[in-house]
Amino acid sequence: MGLKDRLEADVKEAMRAKDALRRDVLRMTLAEVKNRGIELVGKDLSEDDVLVVVQKAVKRREEAAEQYDAGGRPELAEKERAEAEILVGYLPKMLDADETRAAVQAIAVELGLTEKKQMGQLMKAVKERHGATVDGKLASQAAGQVLN
Repeated sequence: MGLKDRLEADVKEAMRAKDALRRDVLRMTLAEVKNRGIELVGKDLSEDDVLVVVQKAVKRREEAAEQYDAGGRPELAEKERAEAEILVGYLPKMLDADETRAAVQAIAVELGLTEKKQMGQLMKAVKERHGATVDGKLASQAAGQVLN
């Protein structure tokens, strides 16, 4: 069962359970997945495409929560965090900072990359091998430390 199928099944389950927050969050996410499919005109969405949509939805909600906190609206910030928490359950386990640093270093050594100007190559290889399980910011920081 793919991620999109799981989202669709969970919407139905949330409807049966009368869990309005979960139902609405999953419906919005499925709409975003559908929109992404429309953007890619005629191309079927891969699991990675769906995963990217879910990751962006989580990030957007976390950023909104920070903005609401800064604006003195803790009730709205809490709602955004609750929505993000629902979606986080659909994401694969992310590599932590140490695991990311180790992965970036191993790939750099394997490919013989040592200079800052090779950062693009390194980041591309990291994304290809670890995809959605690595945080881009952490990987970029680790790459900056590994390359001279």
